[in-house]
Amino acid sequence: MLKEERQAYIIHQINIHNKVLSSDLSVQLNVSEDTIRRDLNELAESGKVLKVYGGALSKSFQYPFQEGNVYAKEAKKEIASKAISLIQSGMNILVGGGTSMIELARLVPKDIQCTFFTISPLVALELAEKENLEVFLLGGKLSRNTNVVSGSQVINELSDIKVDLCLLGTNSLSVEEGITDSDWEVVQIKKAMIKSSQKLGVLSIVEKLNSNQKLRVCQLKDITYLITDLNPKHPSLEEFSKQVTVI
Repeated sequence: MLKEERQAYIIHQINIHNKVLSSDLSVQLNVSEDTIRRDLNELAESGKVLKVYGGALSKSFQYPFQEGNVYAKEAKKEIASKAISLIQSGMNILVGGGTSMIELARLVPKDIQCTFFTISPLVALELAEKENLEVFLLGGKLSRNTNVVSGSQVINELSDIKVDLCLLGTNSLSVEEGITDSDWEVVQIKKAMIKSSQKLGVLSIVEKLNSNQKLRVCQLKDITYLITDLNPKHPSLEEFSKQVTVI
C-alpha cells in the first residue's frame, strides 16, 4: 500500500472513530508502529489530525471548533434532531460529550423545562443558553484532547445521580459486541453514566455501526434507543432493531 493510501485510510478511521491507536493501525495496515508514527507526525504537521500519545485524534476535538473540521456534520445534525424527540419537560437527563452532543444541545427547544447533567463543559455552555434548563457540570479531570471530564471524582458523583435518560455518542457499535471503545477511562465513565440511567439512547453515524474496539462499554441489549442518520427501516439496521428501538 502506498503512503498516500495508508494515510487516507488513517484519516478515514480517525474521522469515523474520533481516535486511533498506533498499535491498532499497525495491525490493520500490516506495517510497523514506527511507520504509523511517521504517518501520524506528517498528518499532524499538515494540520489534518491531532497527534496524541499512542495515536491521534480527529480535528473535531480541537477547540474552538472550526465548522469544516466536524466530520459528517449534517448527519450529526439529523441524528441530534431525532434524539430531541426523546426529551420531555420534567425529565432529568445525562449527556456525554462530542460533536453530536453539541449539536443536540443547540437544538433543545427553549420551551422545554428539564435538568441536564453532563461531563462536557462545551455541552454545558450550549445548554446554558436555554433559560428553562437547569444545567449541572460534573467535576473531574479535564481532558485537553477530548474536552470532557473523567476520573474517580466523576464516577463518585455519577453514583449519586439517577436520571430518566442518558444520551451518549459512541466510538464503535455492533450487534455482537455492543458499545466498544479504545480508551479505558472513557469506558469507565460511560459505564457509570449508564448505571445512573433508567434508559439509554445512543447517537451514532452509520459508519460507526458494525465496528468494534478492544474495550466493551455495554451490550446491545442494554441500549434502549439507537439514533442514526438512516431511516429506521433501512436494511442495515435490521439486526439492531431486533434488540433495540431504532429511531
